[in-house]
Amino acid sequence: MSQPPDPAKIAAQLIELRTEHRDLDEAIARLAASIEADELSVKRLKKRKLKIKDMISYLENQMIPDLDA
Repeated sequence: MSQPPDPAKIAAQLIELRTEHRDLDEAIARLAASIEADELSVKRLKKRKLKIKDMISYLENQMIPDLDA
């Protein structure tokens, strides 16, 4: 049987991911505002930001108690 997730570890990961998500948002805005904006770099940052958002959602769902238990 698997061990239940540690809420403290998940909370710490969430803080870290939310910070990175916000930082990426700022970096994308700066890069997009730049005259010589590299489209590929912007796309990569947006893809990373979306992946982080998915990870945040997954971890938030891990924090919700299992109602079937």
